[in-house]
Amino acid sequence: MAFEGFPEQALVFYEGLEADNSKAYWTDHKAVYDSAVKAPMEALLAQLEPEFGPAKLFRPYRDVRFSKDKTPYKTAAAAAAETSGHGALYVQLSADGLFIAGGYWQTETDQAQRLRAAIADDLTGGHLDAVLAGLAGWEAGGERLKRLPKPYEPDHPRADLLHLKSLTASQHHPPAEWMHGPECGERVATGWRALGPLNAWLHQHVGATQKPVRPRGG
Repeated sequence: MAFEGFPEQALVFYEGLEADNSKAYWTDHKAVYDSAVKAPMEALLAQLEPEFGPAKLFRPYRDVRFSKDKTPYKTAAAAAAETSGHGALYVQLSADGLFIAGGYWQTETDQAQRLRAAIADDLTGGHLDAVLAGLAGWEAGGERLKRLPKPYEPDHPRADLLHLKSLTASQHHPPAEWMHGPECGERVATGWRALGPLNAWLHQHVGATQKPVRPRGG
């Protein structure tokens, strides 16, 4: 199946789910999810795979075991292509439109330390400045510490970035007519290509965690 965009019904489906996040709504509209959301998203990922590698479509059900919010279904369809240490590429569809992002969402302690060291360094930090400048129109962010960690000083030229434990860049597109046609796939591919330099920087200067994997109990 070729990707031809997300039908208008996909956004309408999520508008309804936001208003009524219940098993009854899901059961009544499951066929719409399958045809207007799941099938087009799978077709999009298949189209992107030759250039970006395989991507995983996340399950639509929420894990509510440890959450105060017990609504059973996610109000967005999301997928990510990721190789350990190389950074992720992410796409999400919801009633709010299309969200494209990349980078490191979560890090272990050793990765966060390498991230801040690379940000602080004049050479590698200057390279990151250039990478982020090339992402004009994107929002850089990530998990942040409230206080600037030692030994970094508030007058450091990249002090704001030194609060980060992870680093991402994202772009939100409100609902638009182009999302309903093949141009949607081209825009996602263009966005993921634009994120390449950021993921390359993260791979080179942060990489995968070196924390030992804990053996599972028998």
